[in-house]
Amino acid sequence: MKYEAYLFDLNGTIIDDMHFHARAWESILNKDLGANLTYDEVVLQMYGKNAELLERVFGKGHFTQEEMDRISLDKEKRYQDEFRPHLKLIDGLDMFLEKAYQAGIKMAIGSAAIPFNIDFVLDNLNLRKYFGAIVSADDVHKSKPDPETFTKAAEQLDIPFERCLVFEDAPKGIEAAQNATMDALCITTLHPEEDFKQYNNVVKFIADYRGLPLL
Repeated sequence: MKYEAYLFDLNGTIIDDMHFHARAWESILNKDLGANLTYDEVVLQMYGKNAELLERVFGKGHFTQEEMDRISLDKEKRYQDEFRPHLKLIDGLDMFLEKAYQAGIKMAIGSAAIPFNIDFVLDNLNLRKYFGAIVSADDVHKSKPDPETFTKAAEQLDIPFERCLVFEDAPKGIEAAQNATMDALCITTLHPEEDFKQYNNVVKFIADYRGLPLL
């Protein structure tokens, strides 16, 4: 096996939930806040921290930090309420995680999600034993495509960057891995392969984890 550590994004990579996030954001941005964005325009803004998304759409200073925190939490509660009946691992990931765990490959979560959402997934699906490090939106100064999320996860696992493989579903996440000098495996839950053609660090595209060997 080439890699000593696997660094997983969460949403769209461990669970197939990005359409639920998009619908929650579409509702808040348009119905509550009057942004008047199409669904596809909402999807394009879905990277980084929630506050960063709000600032990209409305401009810096439009909301106070307290207002952005309230909007962010409201969005996550709407997302969780709608997604909870569908909460499950992407097909094949249960077997892949167990194989990696038994093989001694270190694993971490590197996500722009807030702890409220990470805990929602890890605790409800009983995944904590697999991950030796968890890096959330609250743990970094700069979110993806800045490499800090993944470099911090690698440092916590004590694995050199070049020995890490990042699992991602979003172009900005793949870019963050590239900026960290890490290879990436791309799962096409939300974005098609052509959305990643500008990156040279993708070693494999998958639709799900069924039959995926350790790398």
